Amino acid sequence: MTVHTPRVPDPRVRRLAATLYGYAFLGELVLLYPLYALLFSDTGLSVWQISSLFVIWSASSILLEVPSGAFADAVSRRLLLVIAPLVAAGGFALWVFVPSYPAFAVGFVLWGAAGALASGALEALVFTELDRLDAAGRYARTIGRARTAETLGVLASIVLAGPVFALGGYAAVGAASVLACLLAAAVATGFPEHRRRRADVPAAAPAGPGVVCAAGAEQVGRGGEPDVETVEDAAAAASAEDDGDDLGWWASLRAGLAEAHTDRAVRAAVLLVAAVAAVWGALDEYTPLLARDTGVAEATVPLLLLLTWIGVSVGGLLAPAGERLTTRGYAGLLAVSAVALAAGALLARPVGFVLVAAAFCGFQVATVLAEARLQARITGGSRATVTSLAGMATDVTIIAVYAGYGLLATGAGNGVAFAVAAVPYLFVALLLVTRARRSARHRPDRVVAGRRAG
Repeated sequence: MTVHTPRVPDPRVRRLAATLYGYAFLGELVLLYPLYALLFSDTGLSVWQISSLFVIWSASSILLEVPSGAFADAVSRRLLLVIAPLVAAGGFALWVFVPSYPAFAVGFVLWGAAGALASGALEALVFTELDRLDAAGRYARTIGRARTAETLGVLASIVLAGPVFALGGYAAVGAASVLACLLAAAVATGFPEHRRRRADVPAAAPAGPGVVCAAGAEQVGRGGEPDVETVEDAAAAASAEDDGDDLGWWASLRAGLAEAHTDRAVRAAVLLVAAVAAVWGALDEYTPLLARDTGVAEATVPLLLLLTWIGVSVGGLLAPAGERLTTRGYAGLLAVSAVALAAGALLARPVGFVLVAAAFCGFQVATVLAEARLQARITGGSRATVTSLAGMATDVTIIAVYAGYGLLATGAGNGVAFAVAAVPYLFVALLLVTRARRSARHRPDRVVAGRRAG
């Protein structure tokens, strides 16, 4: 099978994409986002109690991430996408209508569970359905736009939270958040899902050498010899996977963990996702503090944060262009974004947020491409399990970044902490360039991503 990116997509591809964008937007249209910290404080919680809630949130997501991915592979990815926002809705309802520390804690457990249920299942379903329609080359484009839809949902929640709160307080904001989750669940029922039983799947050809995906990162082949293939080759291998077969939960879990452990290409892709997504994802929580350190009035802080969200939105839209990057180009993207982040943070002036926004734009592109690279490398039937493993690795790394940031910012300030946090991206870029040089000894470096539509 040859994967291509048609000028006019199949109507089924457009329907899948529209469903995905609607689901992504509604999933982030939670008006409680900009206000839940105030709700906790108004209820009487101390700072340490609020911090403990964040730990509970992260822990629940980490513990449930991989098991839920295996469940999606064994039962139904679409089912988990329907259930996830319903679980989140229950948590938000608890927060507003039974405000107390125990209710907040249970709500965060439910919210973490909701994120774990959708993580892995969403990416696996989208890639599998696109591949079934001979459109796997559109994965980075589609997921990139979905990330932009999520960002627009967050921006809409920020804009709407104030007026809705003024009309009905926390009860109105909570009801609107629950409604958005219910609508997201309804939209999720429109996702296509074609699952094949093991008996219906022809025997797959032996796994070929390692592949390179949208990020263009060469990797040593599975047979131990350096090799480079295109996304088309990777998708062809993925089409032969025993996807959605009759494996049970335990078997799906074991198969996914085994693929990530034994397949060097998949393992490298999992680690790249965690390395690229975690740092800037954690830093996003501290951008209000960085903005305040520039000396602007409190009322101006949201405007500076708006710049970063615009950068993230643009980054999602630029993902298809990023598919043309070679390994060196991808490494350069990481390095330039890291330098921009450090420079913008150390300026300690409002204009520095232009550089921070540009850095976040670059990191969003790099994250989408890393996720596409992972999907192109997975060839087993436990696609959601492996993807969830990448999500768990990202969450664990984020917690480490939180801890490191707290120590650095306390002693040296937010600007220095942001600048130091950019350094790991330089190491990742150096590692990618080193591997590219090794591969170049065997085969010239070339563009390996799916092409954009003309």
